[in-house]
Amino acid sequence: MPAIIIIPARYASTRFPGKPLCPLSGKPLIIHVYERSKQAKSALEVFVATDNKLIYDAVEGCGGKAIMTSEGHQSGTDRIAEAVKILENTGYGIQDRDIIVNVQGDEPMIQPEMIEDVIKLMEDERASIGTLAKKIEDAEEITDPNVVKVVFDEEGFALYFSRSPIPYHRDSQELTPNFYFKHIGIYAYRKDVLLRLSTLPSTRLEGIEKLEQLRALENGFKIKVKETGFETIGVDTPTDLERVEKCLNISL
Repeated sequence: MPAIIIIPARYASTRFPGKPLCPLSGKPLIIHVYERSKQAKSALEVFVATDNKLIYDAVEGCGGKAIMTSEGHQSGTDRIAEAVKILENTGYGIQDRDIIVNVQGDEPMIQPEMIEDVIKLMEDERASIGTLAKKIEDAEEITDPNVVKVVFDEEGFALYFSRSPIPYHRDSQELTPNFYFKHIGIYAYRKDVLLRLSTLPSTRLEGIEKLEQLRALENGFKIKVKETGFETIGVDTPTDLERVEKCLNISL
C-alpha cells in the first residue's frame, strides 16, 4: 500500500533543545531519519514537518522536502495533521483512505522494513492505526516508565498501553523478559482518522499515562500491532546520541 511519510521535528525539546540538528556521524540527526525513511519502498513521498527554519533549511539543503508548521503543537500527531492540511491546500492529492506514516524525528536507527510493516498492517480494513511492538529482553525496561508497554489481543489489536508493567502477573513476583512487549513509536494512520484524532480533546487515560495513543483507544479507534525484531534507540538526551553513534559505527 503506497503511503506518505511525515516526520515531525520540533526544535524546542525540553530535555534536548535543537536535537534534530545535532550532528550524528557527520550529518544532522533529522537527516538520518529522513534518509532511512526514503528507503521504504512503499513511500510515495517523505516530508519533515517542523516549526523551525533551521531544521527546514537543513532538510531542504540536503535535497529533502520540509513543511513549516506551527510552534504551538502539543504533539507530533497534531503537527502531522497540519502538514497534511498544508499539502492538500497546495494541491497535493491525499485521499481519505490514503495512509500517513508518522516516523519519529528522533529515531535515526529506524529501519525501512519497520515502515513497510506498519503500512502492511493497514491492509486490515478494521485497523484505524498500525504500530509495532518488540519483546522486552532487558528486565530493567519492564519497570522503566520511559519504556511504554503494550498488550494486544489474539488478532493483534491493542488492548492498552502503559508506562507500568502490563500485564500484571498476580502469581509471580518475577518480571520475566520475553513476556512483556514494549511499544515502538511508529504509526500508520488512515488520513481521515489522523485528522479526526487531531480535533479530539485529551482523554482521561491519556492525561494520566501521558500517552497520546490512549486517546485513540478511548475514542474507539482500533490500533493493530505487529511484533518486530528490530531494536531502535530514541534520542531524548545527549547520552542517547552517544549510544546511537556507537551503534552506527559498529554497523558501518
